[in-house]
Amino acid sequence: QVQLVESGGGLVQAGGSLRLSCAASGRTLSSYFMGWFRQAPGKEREFVAAISRSGGISYYADFVKGRFTISRDNAKNTVYLQMNSLKPEDTAVYYCAPATGSGSYYHRQTYDYWGQGTQVTVSS
Repeated sequence: QVQLVESGGGLVQAGGSLRLSCAASGRTLSSYFMGWFRQAPGKEREFVAAISRSGGISYYADFVKGRFTISRDNAKNTVYLQMNSLKPEDTAVYYCAPATGSGSYYHRQTYDYWGQGTQVTVSS
């Protein structure tokens, strides 16, 4: 079983940047596609980005393209999400998870072993 811990969230002004980290224990992350999702109050958890096992392929939600970058360091068993040009609508709890299922990388149901999340708040 994989245990994940997200960190790096906080309060930032619109236009600012944050770098989220997702550190794993219990199993190596290099065996999995990894994804970042987010959930705002009263909303469904939604896909943000995903990255292949080697890091050579990545997918993004349209609303973060050009602003967010997903990356990974398999030697450190960690996945990152660099977030630039943040907007108030990016405010949410951000979660990472490994893709353990065979469905689309854009779908929440493909993922399991969610971390506790890290809060990102963007002020206007």
